[in-house]
Amino acid sequence: MTTRERSEPAINAAERPMLEGWLDYHRDTLALKCAGLTDAHLREASVPPSELSLLGLVRHMAEVERGWFREVLAGEDVKAIYGTDEDRDGEFHLTEADTWEKDAAIWQAEIARARENTANIGLDALSVGRSRSGEQFNLRWIYTHMIEEYARHNGHADLVREKIDGSTGD
Repeated sequence: MTTRERSEPAINAAERPMLEGWLDYHRDTLALKCAGLTDAHLREASVPPSELSLLGLVRHMAEVERGWFREVLAGEDVKAIYGTDEDRDGEFHLTEADTWEKDAAIWQAEIARARENTANIGLDALSVGRSRSGEQFNLRWIYTHMIEEYARHNGHADLVREKIDGSTGD
């Protein structure tokens, strides 16, 4: 795995570039937390009985990207990548067959699709999908939620990475 670069978000950008900058920053942060590790390390669980691992987090974020930007925002009829009716948290249940190469490619494909689905709409554009109470989400809300989702899970990734090899940092 190669080391990735991460750009700091602009401190004086307009709203949309600011939101997209922070989202990309957090996407890159998760990739950096995984950089330089073997597949075995990436599958390593944090603290038993938890199954939380860096690869599981990447797979989870692929599901989250798909859910918000394809299913909710665009109304695409997509199925879960890893989860099933019997195993709703399938992204966290790893086997020896699960690899960084395969799962990182899926994650990056979902990010690319998210960018395609947002490229030509404004922040006030409403989602096709609705909340449990029947309300539509605007793109601004989805971006903000995704930044929060990545930030929370990047905190988990910090702890998992430190357990694996002692690496710390933002």
